[in-house]
Amino acid sequence: MFTGIVQAVGELRRITSLEGGLRLDIVPGTLDLRDVNTGDSIAINGVCLTVSALTDDMFSVDVSRETLSCTVGLDKQGSSVNLEKAMRLSDRLGGHLVSGHVDDIGEVATFQPDGESYLLAIRAPVSLLKYIAKKGSITVNGVSLTVNAIAGDVFEVNLIPHTLAVTTLNALEAGAKVNLEVDMLARYVERLMDGRQ
Repeated sequence: MFTGIVQAVGELRRITSLEGGLRLDIVPGTLDLRDVNTGDSIAINGVCLTVSALTDDMFSVDVSRETLSCTVGLDKQGSSVNLEKAMRLSDRLGGHLVSGHVDDIGEVATFQPDGESYLLAIRAPVSLLKYIAKKGSITVNGVSLTVNAIAGDVFEVNLIPHTLAVTTLNALEAGAKVNLEVDMLARYVERLMDGRQ
C-alpha cells in the first residue's frame, strides 16, 4: 500500500529481457534504500513492483508481460521514474490510499501554465470515468492528485510548483500516456451498491 506521495525520482538505468517480461535496474536518486530488502514493494511510476535484487546504489525489479501490457513508463532505458516505498501503518497518509495496481492508461490532453501552477488535463478511458469525481483523488504516474474538474472524458488537476519539482510530471506534454489508478474507495462503494441489487 502507498500514499501517492513521491519520495524520489530515480533513473531506469538498465533493461534486460526475461522470458516472461523485463528486469529493470533502477538508480534510486535520493530514495534511502537502507531499510529496503529483497521482497519489499516499491511503486515505480505508480506500479507496485517487488524488489528482486539490491545493492548500495541500485535495486532491481522484474516486470511481467501482463504488467507491461497495461502500464506505461517502464520500458525506456534512461528515463526518469517516480519512486515510493510501501507505507508502514505508522506513516502519515499525506495523499490517499494507493494500491499500486494501475487501472488503465490515460492520455494528456493539455499541460499548460496556470499562474504559478500548471493545469494538467487528462483524457481517461471510458471504463474509469464513473470512478473520477470533482474533488476526488486520482493517482497519475504514482502521484496522488485532486480532481478539480471533469467534463466528458477529460479531468483536470492542478500541479503546484513543489509537485513539479519533486516528480516526473514536469516532463509531460500533450499526447503523453500516463498510468492512472482511481481512488479505491470509489471501487468499494460501487461493489457495495452492486450488492444491493
